[in-house]
Amino acid sequence: GAAMLLWLWLWLCVCCCPGRGLRVHEYLYFQVLSPGDIRYIFTATPAKDFGGVFNTRYEQIHLVPADPPEACGELNNGVFIQDQIALVERGGCSFLSKTRVIQEHGGRAVIIADNAYDNDSFYIEMIQDSSRRTADIPALFLLGRDGYMIRRSLEQHGLPWAVISIPVNVTSIPTYEMMQPPWTFW
Repeated sequence: GAAMLLWLWLWLCVCCCPGRGLRVHEYLYFQVLSPGDIRYIFTATPAKDFGGVFNTRYEQIHLVPADPPEACGELNNGVFIQDQIALVERGGCSFLSKTRVIQEHGGRAVIIADNAYDNDSFYIEMIQDSSRRTADIPALFLLGRDGYMIRRSLEQHGLPWAVISIPVNVTSIPTYEMMQPPWTFW
């Protein structure tokens, strides 16, 4: 009960403190290059026990919102996801199922945004489902507020995708603090 939770909390604090080497929540960053009104650096968390890792840094790659957004089956815009990165919404099926759908459409990676649009602080741990299947492409979890703001900007501009750089090494960016989304609270 409470003792277990306290122990877990202490363990998380010890294992997740920056400078100790992030274990549980290793953050990964990407920057939106266009559209310009959301030209920010976003924080995502890699899936815990499935999916691949980024072996390449993509200086400019498309971030394509999946249609339908939950990506639990055949995609209407799968042709645009080929060799790009998909932005998917949580819900409808497991994180792993979504990742496999994007992988089958030739996507390089998937970013799964929380379906709670007001979620601006709680990262969910994406774990393997019980199907014993695997996925080879990286899968990242994005806060609901961030996913919503990216999709909303694309809709406002009538754009089918954003252009992003991923992964971004924030330690090399002196102005990193200033480049975070203004709706992010620390």
